[in-house]
Amino acid sequence: MQVTGQAETQLNLEGIVIGKVVDFDPESDQLYTFDLTANNKTITLEILENTSTFSTWVEDELSAHHARYGIGGYDEHRTIYARSQHFDTAEEPRRLHLGIDIWGPAGTPVYNFHDAVVHSFKFNDQYGDYGATIILKYHINGQVFHALYGHLSLDSLQGLEEGQHIPGGKAFASFGIPEENGFWPPHLHFQLIFNMYAFKGDYPGVCQYAKKAAFLNNSPDPSPILKHTFKSALI
Repeated sequence: MQVTGQAETQLNLEGIVIGKVVDFDPESDQLYTFDLTANNKTITLEILENTSTFSTWVEDELSAHHARYGIGGYDEHRTIYARSQHFDTAEEPRRLHLGIDIWGPAGTPVYNFHDAVVHSFKFNDQYGDYGATIILKYHINGQVFHALYGHLSLDSLQGLEEGQHIPGGKAFASFGIPEENGFWPPHLHFQLIFNMYAFKGDYPGVCQYAKKAAFLNNSPDPSPILKHTFKSALI
């Protein structure tokens, strides 16, 4: 599969009511932006090599900043992917993140921000992968795009069928525990995708830096969707 730069590059959300992706009260809840690049010297190899230790580090960071969620990662070059061979390739390792992560407790409900149908779903059960994954397909203002929800609970996949209607506002999934989410600290990987190519239940969430332009063109910044959840708290 060769991702090209021929996809649309911008979302057209004009006049559309966009709902929340997670519960968040901008009047009382705090949001903390994580830096998971090499610039963050507090993330050691010892932390990354053990999922329980990594999870505790995330929890401690959120607690120290009095934050309900951590967020960040779009177009971020992350050294943390060295923890898994899943991101290694012969020519160049994959390190550039293509979505936004929302870090929070396992079991956190995930809501559909607008009417959609199930494109596909899958349990990507490999260390470092998405774990339980759902991809929804949206038709908005004559534009078709998809949202990948990764690192979910296995229960989120129960009862799903391709083509199934998921109404806007419905809590349809939840954050998974490490054993169900690819062995990561609990969080949601939220990524927009124009062209799914031949993928079903999966799509790269991290790419090689040399292929950055094509992949970012096909996966636009999800912030225009998430700003309706986090309001002024979203940086």
